[in-house]
Amino acid sequence: MNAPTAKQVRKAAFETNKLEKRLRRQAGQAIADFDMIRAGDRVMVCLSGGKDSYGLLDILLRLRDAAPLDFEVVAVNLDQRHPGYPEHVLPEYLGRLGVPFRIERQDTYSVVKRVVPAGKTMCGLCSRLRRGVLYRVAKEVGATKIALGHHRDDILETFFLNLFFGGKLKAMSPKLASDDGHHVVIRPLAYVAEADLAAWADARRFPIIPCNLCGSQETLQRAQAKAMLRDWEKRFPGRIESIFNALTRAVPSHLLDRGLFDFGAVTATGVATSDGDKAIDSEADFGMRPDPTADA
Repeated sequence: MNAPTAKQVRKAAFETNKLEKRLRRQAGQAIADFDMIRAGDRVMVCLSGGKDSYGLLDILLRLRDAAPLDFEVVAVNLDQRHPGYPEHVLPEYLGRLGVPFRIERQDTYSVVKRVVPAGKTMCGLCSRLRRGVLYRVAKEVGATKIALGHHRDDILETFFLNLFFGGKLKAMSPKLASDDGHHVVIRPLAYVAEADLAAWADARRFPIIPCNLCGSQETLQRAQAKAMLRDWEKRFPGRIESIFNALTRAVPSHLLDRGLFDFGAVTATGVATSDGDKAIDSEADFGMRPDPTADA
């Protein structure tokens, strides 16, 4: 294989720099839009060893160094004692990085294997057990925020999973209270595309740990949602951005949720309103709001 030319090296460096700026801008915008991090916060980054959590930690450290407000970052990894888990990888990586970290070792793997029938996905129970441990650790390390590495594609896939299989208009919140009510969970990568995180992981050469050590794969339903979105974007470029943008522009009066809108209070006032009986906006209204994930 021939070595890359000087021109190719310069082009690769240019694209990597462009990617870094986009990731920092999108994460910074999400943090600002949803008031995720404030001065004095101690942010616990949940690090799994996958591309998303590596990217989250890397981007937050870069933002911390450049941000006008002071906040701390601590990385936490839960070693669930999966057979074959390379337990040396993360401590060595985090040690070289110089970031405060904690490796919490707890054998939830054996619990899940004992409880979940053979052939069934273990992800549901595993995630519940993992959340409980992480909430405890967050309290022990004094974290004021728990940061997760979910990205734009995760949010969209979850939206369609709830739509198709749960009968709900629900996605992933960029910021919410934890299940136990004691913590604030944030998703700074809410505006970031998965493909960009994969490219950044390659550029930064993160020591990726396989996500299938337990033998379980993502559910068939999530795989279907991912494939559907990928196909749509290939056939109709820009559709993903449009759908994602729609999640920021809910119009309760034009849905059917009586808990969100008081339909009983609707009366004819004799005054024209821009929010009247229009099921579909005119073409002139399409695309009027900028996509928060788009390049400037």
